[in-house]
Amino acid sequence: MAKRNLAVMLVVFVMSSSMVGCFGSDGLDILPEKKGVPGGLTLACLRSSMYTSMVIEIDHEPGYRPFSSSVDLLIERLESVCDKPSGISVEYDEVDFGHEGTWSAQDVRDKGWEQKDTSPRDGTTLYWQILFPAGTYDSDSVLGVAVDASTVALFSDSIDEADGPFGRPSVEDVENSVLVHEVGHLLGLVNLVYESPVDHEDPDHPGHSSNDDSVMYWAIESADVGNFIFGSLPSDFDDDDRADLAGLADGSIPIRDQLWS
Repeated sequence: MAKRNLAVMLVVFVMSSSMVGCFGSDGLDILPEKKGVPGGLTLACLRSSMYTSMVIEIDHEPGYRPFSSSVDLLIERLESVCDKPSGISVEYDEVDFGHEGTWSAQDVRDKGWEQKDTSPRDGTTLYWQILFPAGTYDSDSVLGVAVDASTVALFSDSIDEADGPFGRPSVEDVENSVLVHEVGHLLGLVNLVYESPVDHEDPDHPGHSSNDDSVMYWAIESADVGNFIFGSLPSDFDDDDRADLAGLADGSIPIRDQLWS
């Protein structure tokens, strides 16, 4: 009972904290739909015991298809941490979400589930979904959001405005990093469904890395990303992120709130 209460308290904390840029704060419905929390399908990705393949479903409105470099980079990052012997593939769907005005987390969740081609867990295949809708989030400084265990959205209209003053980082660079960042939350980073043995979570931005060389750094999901005008915008997990994922995969780091079994 104590563990159950702790898990409930964690969900409440995560959804009410300052992480609004990455996590939907309105109406997360874990039951009865079993949509779960970001990180709820972490083991389903990291291990191959139940799901041997993975499909990334990209639903985009006309004119909002992501850069091919962003998708290629995402697959490369997932292949480096997830055990999927039958491969990780991508399916594109051009859709009209039929949504007016700004987007809330519940809007993303509802429209995402309306458009899903299949259940996130179908046979031996794991499906994660990425939305690229027209328009902006409730806060237009938010570039991306993870709303449940299998669904994220990137707001290209806001990303287009987040490039640096001298074209560094470029819009493409920003999209590259934000995409990996949001899917990193589906992997449970940082401390969303576990407690890392290493202190690398930013105390002022829970669920994010304190290392500005990590793609999980807190500024990656916000318009502040345009401040990275010197050096390269981080687009990869750092050593601490990868150590966490390895520990979750081999069971040395306890995990909670999983939907995979």
